[in-house]
Order: sequence, then C-alpha cells, then structure tokens
Amino acid sequence: MHADSIDPDLDLHIERLERLERLERLERLDRQDCLDPLDRAAHLSIAPALQFSDPSNPQEVRIGELLSEPAGLEVISELHHMRREMFTRSSSGRIDYLKAIQRQASWFHAWEQEAIIAVAGLEPSEPDDFFQGPDDMEREDVATALRLAPQTAQNRIDVARTIVGHLPQVCSALATGEISAAHATTIAREVADIIDKKVPISTIRKIEEVAIAHAEFHTPSQVTNKVRSTIAKLAPEEFEAEAERAKDDRRVEIYPEKYGMSTLVAILPAADAQTVMLAIEKLARINMRGDVEGNMRIDHHRADALTQLASTYLATSKDEGLNHRRPVTVNLTIDLQTLMGMNEDPGILSGYGAIPASVARELAADGKWRRFVTDPMTGNLLDYGRETYEPPQALVDFLMARDRTCRFPGCRQPSRIADIDHAYPWDAGGLTSAENMGLLCRRHHRMKTVGGWNLESFSDGSCRWTSPDGKVFDVASRSVNEVA
Repeated sequence: MHADSIDPDLDLHIERLERLERLERLERLDRQDCLDPLDRAAHLSIAPALQFSDPSNPQEVRIGELLSEPAGLEVISELHHMRREMFTRSSSGRIDYLKAIQRQASWFHAWEQEAIIAVAGLEPSEPDDFFQGPDDMEREDVATALRLAPQTAQNRIDVARTIVGHLPQVCSALATGEISAAHATTIAREVADIIDKKVPISTIRKIEEVAIAHAEFHTPSQVTNKVRSTIAKLAPEEFEAEAERAKDDRRVEIYPEKYGMSTLVAILPAADAQTVMLAIEKLARINMRGDVEGNMRIDHHRADALTQLASTYLATSKDEGLNHRRPVTVNLTIDLQTLMGMNEDPGILSGYGAIPASVARELAADGKWRRFVTDPMTGNLLDYGRETYEPPQALVDFLMARDRTCRFPGCRQPSRIADIDHAYPWDAGGLTSAENMGLLCRRHHRMKTVGGWNLESFSDGSCRWTSPDGKVFDVASRSVNEVA
C-alpha cells in the first residue's frame, strides 16, 4: 500500500485481506509460537501507508518508516536516541513519535504476558487442601512482585491466560504493535466469558478478526461494544447463558476520590438497578419540594437521598449485624486540639483518608468517642496487652484502630470484615497482645495458617511476611494520621 494510492479505502481493504491470509497461515503454527513476539512479528509484518509528517526532514521520514517496522530492540534503541530532538520536531512529527513508542510498548506488553504465564501457568492451579482456592499462591506471587492488590493481580493473570492460551491473532497483533495493550486487554476480557462454553474455535477466530480490525481505528471502549455485539450475533446461546451468569457478579464497591469524596458503584441486574434508582428519585423529588431556597440541583438531592436511605436503615438496626462486638459505625480519627478548634489538622476517616478539619468536627459532633494514646513522634498507637486467647473488647478496638485493613502487602480489606489473628500461634505460646495480634482478611489468614506464608509481627504494628519461596515483604506500621 502506497501514499499515492488512488483509492485509500480500497487499499485498506486489500491490506486487510492480505493480513487475514497471513493470519490463516499463523493458525497452523503451534500455539506456543504465540509466546515469541519476535518470531510472530516476522510472520505478521504489516506496513501501513507511509505518510511522512515532513518529507524534507530526514528524522521525521525515519519515524514514519519505523511505524511500519515490527517491534524489536534495534527500533527501541533508535527511538531512544531520537528522543533528544523530540521537542524540536513538528507537531505531527511528535505525534508519529508517540505512535511509534506505543507500538514498542505493545511488544513489551506481549512479552509481559509470557512472564505472567511463567509464574502462574496457562491453567489455574489446583488447591492443595480444602482451605485454599485456585491460584491462591500464584495470585499472591504476582501481587507482591508487582505491588498490586490481589484482585488486580488475578485480573492480570486471567487476561494473560486468555491472550496467550486462546487468542493467537490478538497475541500476534499485540506483539507487532498493531493493537495497543488496552485493546488487547479489553478483547481478552470480553472473549474470556465464552471460551469455556465450548464455542467452536472458528467462531473465536472470527470474533478476533472483527475485534482486531475494529481496534485499528477505534478506542478500547468502542472495541468492547463491538466485541459484545459480535458475540451476541455469532454465539447467541452462549450470550444468553452469560447474561444469566452475570447476575452472580452483582456487587457494590466504593472507591476514594479527592477532597473528601468517594465513588460508590453498584453492579446490579438491570431491573434491580431501576428499582434502586426509582426509590432514590422518589425521595429526591420529595426533598426537592422542601428546598425553599432552591440552591441544590436534582443531582445533589439524589445523592442525599441515597445517604438518607442508608442512614435510616442503620439507625433502626443498631443491635443487628455487629462487627467484632461493635455496632456498624463510621470511624473517624481526630486530634484533641483540632476537635476543640485550636488546630486545623485534617481528620482521618476510616476506609477513606484525610478529610477537612471542619468536616471532621461536624461528624464528631454526634459521635461516640473511644480514647487511644499515640506516639507523638510517629502517630502509631501504643501497645496494649492481655494473656488470654480471646481478646477483650478494648484490645479488639485497639487492633481495629491500629491496623484498619488487612496486614498483607497491598490488601485493603477493611477491619470490619477481617479476622483477628495471632501472628505467633497462641497454642504454640503466642501472647494475646497487640504486639502479637493483628487483622487479616479471611483469604490471607488461611494462607498464613495452611498456605506456607510466615508472619512476624512487631511492637509498633509493623510486620514481615515471608512467602513459601523465601521472598520477604515488609509492611510498615500505620500512623493513625494517615490512610491505611
């Protein structure tokens, strides 16, 4: 395909047919070849039309040529040397340089999929006993190595298995830079749902072809919609089954935002979501009629209505669903001087982080207080000890205030659903004390007990984890003045 082509659309179509012919040859290659991006690049070298930003500038001409080159170390080295003149090029030349960098990044991403598979394997691991689940060890290996939350690590493993094990065309397109990492990830996530449903390989290949073709000129979110509609057309029975299974994924999650705000996300069946929204809308409209000054938008009233519905339920069910013997509460930490208006230090809202002093004082006005003593230099809670297995309420309160989340590296499961654990087992002589105890979510509690992980706890609330392979991960103590 050349820059002086008479019909660009026809050229694109011819190029697409040529690429699909090469893909058909690739399908006959062994699946393991997908793990070698350089080999695949040699089979699937696709040269886009060379349209130089500035034909009179040799460097910009060279960047245009590099856009048609398969990814590799020589290309990366050349682009690296070009970066010194990055800001002296034309605007179009800088854009081409960015595109060339992304093609190389795609190769690295394909390479990373191979590395993840090397750690986690192409198939989920089988649990060693009743207390473990699939991929328990592999997930934590990836999570600790890459400093990821466990669920994020599992998502990365799942995507890598889908791309490497089931989508050779996507793997090849990624290795040559034809599609970006974001495109490959969204294709893998959408197709993964039907792979286990015994869908014919030919159908999967057709979905791949459509997705890759769409990815050349569309964003990842647009590709997502395209893949979903293609699956619905090519695999209608599987689409129906997945729609039914999707109900098992319903959940509610919360994400902290800036400036004392948070995002609450509810994944619900469509009819249930409508029910919730109708209740919020009805209460918001009622409250809006009472807003005489009319200073608030309907969006504000909807947000306040959701809070009002939840607050009303909590107020009428104080003695139900206790967490570690305490009613469900919103926990706030604030120093005495700020509470009295003498300082303006931010308060720390449990599960969120720093909030303005004025907001903290407003929340504290109706609160019930528990007093803890902190180290004035570090902000760490001071130790509290007991010698019985079952910790007294004061020690439970202390541990929840000190740890706030699971103590495993990267885990943020909140204290209200965590187990209270003896780092050194009580039946082996471990004390029921703040130094030897802490909060662990159920999964990491099981991993410590039966999964081969060792936990060493220290007096300041910090701890050290050692993996079954001997890798050591230190978790620092948590100041009550900082978010956990």
